[in-house]
Amino acid sequence: MTFTLTSASIGGASGCSDDTTADGQPAGQVGADGGATADGAHTGDGGTSDGWRTEGGSGSSPAAVSLGQANGYAILAKTGIATVPTSAITGNLGLSPAAATYVTGFSLTADSSNVFSTSPQVVGKVFASNYAPPSPSNLTTAIGDMLIAFTDAAGRAADVTELGAGNIGGMTLTAGVYKWGTGLLVPTNVSLAGNATDVWIFQIAQNLTVSSGTTVSLTGGALPKNVFWQISGAADIGTTAHLEGVLLSQTAITLRTGASVNGRLLAQTAVSIDGSVVVAPAP
Repeated sequence: MTFTLTSASIGGASGCSDDTTADGQPAGQVGADGGATADGAHTGDGGTSDGWRTEGGSGSSPAAVSLGQANGYAILAKTGIATVPTSAITGNLGLSPAAATYVTGFSLTADSSNVFSTSPQVVGKVFASNYAPPSPSNLTTAIGDMLIAFTDAAGRAADVTELGAGNIGGMTLTAGVYKWGTGLLVPTNVSLAGNATDVWIFQIAQNLTVSSGTTVSLTGGALPKNVFWQISGAADIGTTAHLEGVLLSQTAITLRTGASVNGRLLAQTAVSIDGSVVVAPAP
């Protein structure tokens, strides 16, 4: 496995999924399992690390993190979801235990069933804990599954630790489990190189910060549904920055003006976006 300094191409939002079943409720899917992995520094397999380049033995890619019913949402949060219009969300929104009044900036229109709302900024449905059944119970399950997924991702054995001393700007990363005991900074473009079954899990003990104008892109057929950012602090995605993958944040997720994500925003507190684009991955 090799990590090199590279300039990644600018990635754009792609792929759409309404992720709903016939009764209007989100459908959960389980992610794919993987192929080749990154073994490397600090794993005891003879790998070395100089902060920019890591080499090690080969092995199998980690299994994807199952999101359960949380996989039915582009954005899922517990305390609030806010937008500065106009954002564009492809996929469902879910909020629980907070009520629909804490979904702000979306100009919601309640469906006649009162099971969900719609928004001109959302290609999908908006669900909240105070809507009619089965929304409350479905959301309780989805929130529970989000917490299980966070714990699962956090508990995976690391292949590479402390890469770049918490700064991975300019790197190309192959599949594997990466762990930092600090925050993670992405100040310049990063590429995740692999195939459609490869899986990346990033374990971040503090905050994730993606600098303005920076892109995290996928190459070689890699898919955003197989990239998991497990963040024990908050996630801050800078102005016009682009990120691929599922964000599992123990606190808040913020997308600055014009930022975009191909993936899911799953926060244990609140999600805030500003003229942003979020596209849920295809199953």
